[in-house]
Amino acid sequence: MSDHDYTPSSKVGKWFNDRLPLLTLANHLTDYPTPKNLNYWWTFGGILTFCLITQIVTGLTLAMHYIAHADMAFESVEHIMRDVNYGWLIRYIHANGASMFFLAVYIHIFRSLFYGSYKSPREIIWIIGIIIYLLMMAAAFMGYVLPWGQMSFWGATVITNLFSAIPLVGEGIVTWLWGGYSVDNPTLTRFFTLHYLIPFLILGLVVLHIWALHVPGNNNPVGIDIKKPSKDTVPFHPYIVIKDGFALLMFMIVFAFFVFYSPNILGHADNYIEANPMVTPAHIVPEWYLLPFYAILRSVPDKLLGVVAMLSAILILAVLPWLDTSKIRSAVFRPLYKQFYWILVADVLILGYMGAMPAEGLYLLIARVATAYYFLHFLVILPVLGFKEKTIPVPLSITESVLGGSPNLATARNNQSFDKSK
Repeated sequence: MSDHDYTPSSKVGKWFNDRLPLLTLANHLTDYPTPKNLNYWWTFGGILTFCLITQIVTGLTLAMHYIAHADMAFESVEHIMRDVNYGWLIRYIHANGASMFFLAVYIHIFRSLFYGSYKSPREIIWIIGIIIYLLMMAAAFMGYVLPWGQMSFWGATVITNLFSAIPLVGEGIVTWLWGGYSVDNPTLTRFFTLHYLIPFLILGLVVLHIWALHVPGNNNPVGIDIKKPSKDTVPFHPYIVIKDGFALLMFMIVFAFFVFYSPNILGHADNYIEANPMVTPAHIVPEWYLLPFYAILRSVPDKLLGVVAMLSAILILAVLPWLDTSKIRSAVFRPLYKQFYWILVADVLILGYMGAMPAEGLYLLIARVATAYYFLHFLVILPVLGFKEKTIPVPLSITESVLGGSPNLATARNNQSFDKSK
């Protein structure tokens, strides 16, 4: 039975569904045809939804006890940790949840890069995802400021000062962001308000992201379209639900390890010292998930060009569907692209490490080389590969690749030879 044939059995259910078809929607989600060859890299969508809900619930709880005032913010966090029942647990879940959220989103993004999930007809899904990613970074930065420790205060000072590089209006924007002439109480109040608001914007975009996904359907590891829904797909429930549930359980075990055994390992020691405008930390760094872009920012000697490079490094992802000129989606059938893909992964990891190091000497040189390669990958290598790369023939259907254990290359080659002979 398809979702269009579904009708509630009870009179109340029929009455409600005729006026608000939520029951039909729920049936669509359970019966949604999903490619049968999805692997565990496709489970991170559900994991990300779990992370977002966790952040919202714990954030709302923390907001009930937090005081957004420069004189009391640091002590209110200590009050949450020491005096609120299970406040330490809620705060550690929220703080480490941000890191887990970004870990899952980076895996989600790099999976899409490997399997070509950004390609037609899924460009809008990809662009909405990049907008969600930008909002995540904004929310995470503002959340990092709220404890009002040394790294919170000086991180806010450094990052907001970047807007002063904008010609003509830069200084005015910085003053507006600060609510005065330095990072102080008005800044903290504004950041708290936006940090509270942005997750709900993200939640709305996630719904839109999932809605957009259900129009063309899921991509899959071989990157080919569904030929016969009855043979190439399985219902979302119970097959994908069980797989997503198992992956979520494994993820929660890792999450729990950080919360209960190493809750502060991903934080910075200076942020456990109350903010002092008179004492500058020796080395100001953001959270680990922002380090690659921080390295790009510092690798450019000019302030304005550094800001442009940092923003471009993020926004270039939004135009990726048009930069990658290859007609083949999955890297499984693109041997040359696969090599450059792993070089890009290594490059981003190097940028992350350089972002945590002082911007001097060999560290700065490596950061500049890594930054140059990052842009070279997207602006030069990807467009050229699409025209020059010799790809491996893809299977004729998802079912063929699943039953054969590997793509039926002989059949695909014969099919290609037949097409050429015509």
